[in-house]
Amino acid sequence: MKTIEVLFTPAEFRALHGRDLRGTACVVFDVLRATSTIATALANGAAGVVPVSEVSEALVWRKRQLGVLLAGERGGMRIRGALANGGDFDLGNSPREFTREAVLGKTIVTTTTNGTRALRSCAGAKTILAGAFLNLAATAGFLRRLDAEHLLLVCSGTGEDEAFEDTLCAGALAVEFAAGGAGSPSAERAMKLWRQHGSDLAGAMQLSANAQR
Repeated sequence: MKTIEVLFTPAEFRALHGRDLRGTACVVFDVLRATSTIATALANGAAGVVPVSEVSEALVWRKRQLGVLLAGERGGMRIRGALANGGDFDLGNSPREFTREAVLGKTIVTTTTNGTRALRSCAGAKTILAGAFLNLAATAGFLRRLDAEHLLLVCSGTGEDEAFEDTLCAGALAVEFAAGGAGSPSAERAMKLWRQHGSDLAGAMQLSANAQR
């Protein structure tokens, strides 16, 4: 890696639309809960997960492709008929909902307040990964094989603010690749948080406002 950079808030990832990301590998973190949910769905046999930004985009997918499951949240709650032309979404945004029985062989179209929008903001990148503590080792292994020049770690945040758990997870991944001075000041900040709290992950999550909510 020549550079490792971390974005902490939605304002930062929305600004990606003007950047050339063709030589960049992006890893998006929405630990609580979108990227953890995506990893769980795929681990339980989903055929694929399609992240979209808006509820209206998910509804178009349902019209275009029969059999897809619609998933996601607004305000942390499953999307209901009032927001979806009268029909409730099939799933919310909790990994516990994405059981093998529910998702095996299914294509899932999901939209969340921050996480799927962060994923879509990276659309011009060489590679885009959904990162979480659940798949951190696999993500690091994939990146080593990919050998991208630039690594951009995108934290989805909560509302318009930074999310502690996203920065913590970004720091955990950054320490795997920061040797040789590749880390930027933003990466150093994330890695410092991981070094402070990574030895007690369950305890660290108690510090997350999003986890408390």
